Amino acid sequence: MTARFVAALETISVEVSEHALEAYEAALGRICASVGFFKDETTGRWRVEGVREAGAREDDLRGALAIAEAVSGEAATLARVSTEADGWLARSYAGFPEQRVGKRFVVRGSHLGGERSVAGRITLALDAGVAFGSGEHGSTRGCLRALEAVAHRKPGRILDLGTGSGILAIAAARLLRRRVRATDIEPWSVRAAARNARANGVGPLVNALLADGWRARALRRHAPYDLVLANILARPLCRMARPMSVHVTAGASVILSGLLASQFRLVLGAHRRRGFRLERTLREGSWATLVLRAAPQMRAGMVRVDGVGHAVDPGCVR
Repeated sequence: MTARFVAALETISVEVSEHALEAYEAALGRICASVGFFKDETTGRWRVEGVREAGAREDDLRGALAIAEAVSGEAATLARVSTEADGWLARSYAGFPEQRVGKRFVVRGSHLGGERSVAGRITLALDAGVAFGSGEHGSTRGCLRALEAVAHRKPGRILDLGTGSGILAIAAARLLRRRVRATDIEPWSVRAAARNARANGVGPLVNALLADGWRARALRRHAPYDLVLANILARPLCRMARPMSVHVTAGASVILSGLLASQFRLVLGAHRRRGFRLERTLREGSWATLVLRAAPQMRAGMVRVDGVGHAVDPGCVR
């Protein structure tokens, strides 16, 4: 358990429609160290909840919720519940058993003790207190399965956008024995990713960086990439389609997740307009993971229309 959770904690939550889920998950994610979302199958509504230090960053929280309301057009009532630190950690432990993902990986909480060897599988050890990216979330599981599917291409330059806990960067480094650039916009995520990489024996292979997506010069300077993993949210994925096409190699593999199955066509359409083609879709519950391939013989950033390169991007439309 890190010092981040020594102070008194509280759980904050909102209930929203699927349309507003992404906006409110992003809002709570800016404030809370741990965020989850759960669907009520009876009503179809989603509960978004996060754990934070009690009373921390109240002004930031109000601002984030106001932005979520403006973006989604849906107001939500914030609920607060005091959370005992010991009780929260115990629930995290109970909800984070050892998990087998795909054919190659085992995700194991650090609270379970030393690494247990599982024949033919790579063990990924993580703190049970990490947020998005513990291996139990459907989007993370989908990305790990997709990584297995493209590993045979032996990519050289690898990028993990929105690394969170670092699980995907660590998995790629251990599976492929290649260097991975792992970026996030949150400083605590960058620190957690670096710490987890060291704990998994790939500290020298995972370069964790504070970066705001493709705006960061450090990412662009090391392009083009042969493999990009991006487990973030649907709309940011759409906005990244154009710079993605400019900064990957011909035939590169691109793994996108963090999107609900209902957002599949939205994200796919934005990338098809940039010349990417769909290789496969992986489903884990309500979540979808897309495995895309960059065009093999097109100039980066172009799409082909009736045999002619076309550079106009109509954007990510609903």
